[in-house]
Amino acid sequence: MNRIFFLLAVLFLHDYSFGQKYITESSRISFYSEAPLEDIDAHNNKTTSIFDSDKGEIAFSIPIKEFTFKRSLMQEHFNEKYMESEKYPKAAFNGAVTGFTKKPGKQNATAEGELTIHGVTNKVTINGVMEFKDGKVFMNSSFIVKLEDYKIKIPSILFQNIAEEIEVKVELTYKEYGE
Repeated sequence: MNRIFFLLAVLFLHDYSFGQKYITESSRISFYSEAPLEDIDAHNNKTTSIFDSDKGEIAFSIPIKEFTFKRSLMQEHFNEKYMESEKYPKAAFNGAVTGFTKKPGKQNATAEGELTIHGVTNKVTINGVMEFKDGKVFMNSSFIVKLEDYKIKIPSILFQNIAEEIEVKVELTYKEYGE
Protein backbone atom coordinates (compact mmCIF):
# COMPACT_ATOMS: atom_id res chain seq x y z
CA MET A 1 0.00 0.00 0.00
CA ASN A 2 2.78 2.44 0.87
CA ARG A 3 4.53 1.67 -2.42
CA ILE A 4 1.39 2.49 -4.39
CA PHE A 5 0.93 5.77 -2.53
CA PHE A 6 4.57 6.66 -3.09
CA LEU A 7 4.24 6.05 -6.84
CA LEU A 8 1.09 8.18 -6.99
CA ALA A 9 2.82 10.90 -5.01
CA VAL A 10 5.82 10.94 -7.34
CA LEU A 11 3.56 11.21 -10.38
CA PHE A 12 1.32 13.97 -9.10
CA LEU A 13 3.18 15.86 -6.40
CA HIS A 14 6.42 16.60 -8.24
CA ASP A 15 5.19 20.10 -9.07
CA TYR A 16 3.38 20.88 -5.84
CA SER A 17 3.83 24.62 -6.20
CA PHE A 18 1.85 24.73 -9.46
CA GLY A 19 -1.40 23.17 -8.29
CA GLN A 20 -3.64 22.54 -5.32
CA LYS A 21 -3.15 18.90 -4.30
CA TYR A 22 -5.49 16.81 -2.21
CA ILE A 23 -5.08 13.28 -0.86
CA THR A 24 -7.68 10.90 0.46
CA GLU A 25 -8.74 11.41 4.01
CA SER A 26 -11.38 8.69 3.77
CA SER A 27 -12.70 6.42 1.07
CA ARG A 28 -15.47 3.96 0.42
CA ILE A 29 -15.67 1.99 -2.78
CA SER A 30 -18.55 -0.45 -2.95
CA PHE A 31 -20.16 -2.65 -5.51
CA TYR A 32 -23.48 -4.35 -5.78
CA SER A 33 -24.56 -7.24 -7.95
CA GLU A 34 -28.20 -8.21 -8.13
CA ALA A 35 -28.69 -11.79 -9.25
CA PRO A 36 -31.63 -14.22 -9.19
CA LEU A 37 -30.22 -16.43 -6.43
CA GLU A 38 -28.27 -14.02 -4.28
CA ASP A 39 -27.31 -10.34 -4.20
CA ILE A 40 -23.65 -9.57 -3.67
CA ASP A 41 -22.54 -6.47 -1.80
CA ALA A 42 -18.96 -5.56 -0.87
CA HIS A 43 -17.05 -2.48 0.21
CA ASN A 44 -13.47 -1.26 0.54
CA ASN A 45 -12.19 1.59 2.72
CA LYS A 46 -8.52 1.32 1.74
CA THR A 47 -8.45 3.31 -1.50
CA THR A 48 -5.61 5.77 -1.98
CA SER A 49 -6.18 8.78 -4.23
CA ILE A 50 -4.62 12.06 -5.26
CA PHE A 51 -6.53 14.96 -6.83
CA ASP A 52 -5.03 18.13 -8.30
CA SER A 53 -7.93 20.59 -8.26
CA ASP A 54 -6.18 23.17 -10.46
CA LYS A 55 -5.23 20.77 -13.24
CA GLY A 56 -8.16 18.42 -12.74
CA GLU A 57 -5.86 15.40 -12.60
CA ILE A 58 -6.97 12.45 -10.51
CA ALA A 59 -5.60 9.01 -9.77
CA PHE A 60 -6.67 6.32 -7.38
CA SER A 61 -5.65 2.80 -6.49
CA ILE A 62 -7.92 0.16 -4.96
CA PRO A 63 -6.40 -2.92 -3.27
CA ILE A 64 -8.65 -5.79 -4.38
CA LYS A 65 -8.11 -7.96 -1.32
CA GLU A 66 -9.48 -5.19 0.91
CA PHE A 67 -13.07 -5.68 -0.31
CA THR A 68 -15.13 -7.15 2.49
CA PHE A 69 -18.30 -9.20 2.10
CA LYS A 70 -21.03 -10.35 4.45
CA ARG A 71 -19.97 -13.95 3.91
CA SER A 72 -16.32 -15.03 4.01
CA LEU A 73 -16.89 -17.65 1.29
CA MET A 74 -18.01 -14.91 -1.10
CA GLN A 75 -14.85 -12.97 -0.33
CA GLU A 76 -12.71 -16.04 -0.93
CA HIS A 77 -14.37 -16.78 -4.29
CA PHE A 78 -14.15 -13.12 -5.31
CA ASN A 79 -10.39 -13.03 -4.71
CA GLU A 80 -9.46 -16.49 -5.96
CA LYS A 81 -11.87 -17.34 -8.79
CA TYR A 82 -13.04 -14.05 -10.29
CA MET A 83 -10.60 -11.23 -9.57
CA GLU A 84 -7.49 -13.38 -9.25
CA SER A 85 -6.20 -10.86 -6.73
CA GLU A 86 -2.81 -12.56 -6.36
CA LYS A 87 -2.17 -11.90 -10.05
CA TYR A 88 -4.08 -8.57 -10.23
CA PRO A 89 -3.76 -7.04 -6.74
CA LYS A 90 -5.25 -3.64 -7.51
CA ALA A 91 -7.71 -1.73 -9.65
CA ALA A 92 -6.83 1.82 -10.65
CA PHE A 93 -8.16 4.93 -12.31
CA ASN A 94 -6.06 7.67 -13.88
CA GLY A 95 -7.67 10.62 -15.60
CA ALA A 96 -9.02 14.14 -15.47
CA VAL A 97 -12.04 15.77 -13.85
CA THR A 98 -14.02 18.55 -15.51
CA GLY A 99 -16.83 20.62 -14.05
CA PHE A 100 -15.33 21.16 -10.61
CA THR A 101 -14.41 24.51 -9.10
CA LYS A 102 -13.52 25.33 -5.52
CA LYS A 103 -16.77 27.20 -5.01
CA PRO A 104 -19.09 26.17 -2.18
CA GLY A 105 -21.94 23.82 -3.03
CA LYS A 106 -22.42 20.61 -4.92
CA GLN A 107 -21.38 20.50 -8.56
CA ASN A 108 -21.89 17.96 -11.31
CA ALA A 109 -18.53 16.76 -12.56
CA THR A 110 -17.20 14.26 -15.05
CA ALA A 111 -14.07 12.13 -14.84
CA GLU A 112 -12.58 10.81 -18.06
CA GLY A 113 -9.65 8.47 -18.11
CA GLU A 114 -8.48 4.90 -17.91
CA LEU A 115 -9.95 2.35 -15.53
CA THR A 116 -7.89 -0.79 -14.95
CA ILE A 117 -9.51 -3.86 -13.42
CA HIS A 118 -8.27 -7.46 -13.59
CA GLY A 119 -5.29 -6.35 -15.68
CA VAL A 120 -7.50 -4.84 -18.41
CA THR A 121 -7.57 -1.08 -19.08
CA ASN A 122 -10.53 0.67 -20.70
CA LYS A 123 -11.29 4.31 -21.37
CA VAL A 124 -14.28 5.42 -19.31
CA THR A 125 -16.37 8.49 -18.63
CA ILE A 126 -17.85 8.65 -15.13
CA ASN A 127 -20.35 11.25 -13.97
CA GLY A 128 -20.57 12.29 -10.37
CA VAL A 129 -21.08 15.03 -7.83
CA MET A 130 -18.29 16.97 -6.13
CA GLU A 131 -18.34 19.52 -3.36
CA PHE A 132 -15.76 21.88 -1.88
CA LYS A 133 -16.55 22.52 1.79
CA ASP A 134 -14.45 23.52 4.79
CA GLY A 135 -11.23 23.14 2.79
CA LYS A 136 -12.03 19.56 1.78
CA VAL A 137 -13.18 18.01 -1.49
CA PHE A 138 -16.00 15.45 -1.47
CA MET A 139 -16.50 13.21 -4.49
CA ASN A 140 -19.40 10.80 -5.10
CA SER A 141 -20.17 8.72 -8.15
CA SER A 142 -22.08 5.64 -9.23
CA PHE A 143 -21.47 3.76 -12.47
CA ILE A 144 -21.81 0.35 -14.10
CA VAL A 145 -18.94 -2.03 -14.86
CA LYS A 146 -19.53 -4.87 -17.33
CA LEU A 147 -17.54 -7.93 -16.28
CA GLU A 148 -16.85 -8.97 -19.88
CA ASP A 149 -15.16 -5.60 -20.56
CA TYR A 150 -12.50 -6.57 -18.00
CA LYS A 151 -12.27 -10.26 -18.93
CA ILE A 152 -13.74 -11.38 -15.62
CA LYS A 153 -15.16 -14.81 -16.31
CA ILE A 154 -18.10 -16.29 -14.47
CA PRO A 155 -18.41 -20.09 -14.74
CA SER A 156 -21.65 -21.08 -16.46
CA ILE A 157 -22.70 -23.03 -13.40
CA LEU A 158 -22.74 -19.77 -11.41
CA PHE A 159 -24.39 -17.49 -13.98
CA GLN A 160 -27.49 -17.13 -11.78
CA ASN A 161 -25.38 -16.11 -8.77
CA ILE A 162 -23.51 -13.18 -10.31
CA ALA A 163 -24.80 -10.42 -12.55
CA GLU A 164 -22.94 -9.52 -15.74
CA GLU A 165 -23.03 -5.85 -14.77
CA ILE A 166 -21.93 -4.52 -11.40
CA GLU A 167 -22.95 -1.18 -9.88
CA VAL A 168 -19.89 0.56 -8.42
CA LYS A 169 -20.15 3.46 -5.97
CA VAL A 170 -17.25 5.75 -5.15
CA GLU A 171 -17.23 8.06 -2.12
CA LEU A 172 -13.99 9.93 -1.51
CA THR A 173 -13.15 12.71 0.92
CA TYR A 174 -9.94 14.61 0.24
CA LYS A 175 -7.89 16.83 2.51
CA GLU A 176 -5.28 19.30 1.39
CA TYR A 177 -1.89 17.70 0.85
CA GLY A 178 0.49 18.61 3.66
CA GLU A 179 -2.15 18.97 6.38
